[in-house]
Amino acid sequence: MPLFGKKDSGKRPKSKDTKELNKQVSIEEKYNLHGLLGTGAFSEVRLAESKDTPGDHFAVKIIDKKALKGKEESLENEIRVLRRFSANHFDGNSPNGTRLTHPNIVQLLETYEDKAKVYLVMELVTGGELFDRIVEKGSYTEKDASHLIRQILEAVDYMHEQGVVHRDLKPENLLYYSPDDDSKIMISDFGLSKMEDSGIMATACGTPGYVAPEVLAQKPYGKAVDVWSIGVISYILLCGYPPFYDENDANLFAQILKGEFEFDSPYWDEISESAKHFIKNLMCVTVEKRYTCKQALGHPWISGNEASSKNIHGTVSEQLKKNFAKSRWKQQPLLLKLHLTMVPAETVLKMESKQMWELLNNHPRQRALRL
Repeated sequence: MPLFGKKDSGKRPKSKDTKELNKQVSIEEKYNLHGLLGTGAFSEVRLAESKDTPGDHFAVKIIDKKALKGKEESLENEIRVLRRFSANHFDGNSPNGTRLTHPNIVQLLETYEDKAKVYLVMELVTGGELFDRIVEKGSYTEKDASHLIRQILEAVDYMHEQGVVHRDLKPENLLYYSPDDDSKIMISDFGLSKMEDSGIMATACGTPGYVAPEVLAQKPYGKAVDVWSIGVISYILLCGYPPFYDENDANLFAQILKGEFEFDSPYWDEISESAKHFIKNLMCVTVEKRYTCKQALGHPWISGNEASSKNIHGTVSEQLKKNFAKSRWKQQPLLLKLHLTMVPAETVLKMESKQMWELLNNHPRQRALRL
């Protein structure tokens, strides 16, 4: 497995000789590793404290090289994307060099490596998941939803400007930075993300219910798949249930391919026409007619005063609890992408189209149901 370097300097190390590995600074010299935050098939995540600045905490994802053998390319791609938004990465096309960080994107801060493991030092996000926070709130309005979606759109627009497509936007990957009431939202988990300059994207990946029609149609696709996913998230934020639902995957995918969804009464009776118009333009099956992030940011429901201030917390929180209970809404992404809560995923198992669709049609999945 290629070495990722003793720390992230925005450049790949020149040497791949294992002898060089012994000369590198170990992560134990820089951080105290504490309690376990999560585990995955190829990794675990631990809380870490800086030895240079005690009290500063981070999340360290520790990847087992032996377990990852044969799938190194996916991890390399993930790190490449994360480094793109690292504070240590500069845009060489800018006269003075521009930092490519964004306040709503979880950062990779450093990478370390030894003979057995790769260590990704990540920004620690402690505010919890999107739906949990909404349920806990005492009041929730369209304006609140609009503010959330604006932050997501701004971050994804920035990603798109840098040539990155996320490909797996969903509520589980939207985390609050801190427990504070005014905390910003953060986009995490770049395990399926891809740089557009790395070739045509045609691999079917994403999470059922949030995946765009062109992905299911096995057509080449691009940035518009992220906009579709934001449309699905917007829909859920305003009613508490998903726009597409079926126990059978084939039926679910057929709905998505046709773009068939409704604004059901009574759940949508109090929602503004502006919000519905916004969602329709994000969830347009025809890619050429679908909004870009910039167009979405210019919609009056986002940039104007058309989002209602009426409290919809009761209806939305009730539906969220019914349809997205933790035991039910953790859907597995397509292509067996292995999910690890709060940090990037490990890998994508790429398969030939026929094999992949046979697997998907036979793979049981829990589906969120509108009750």
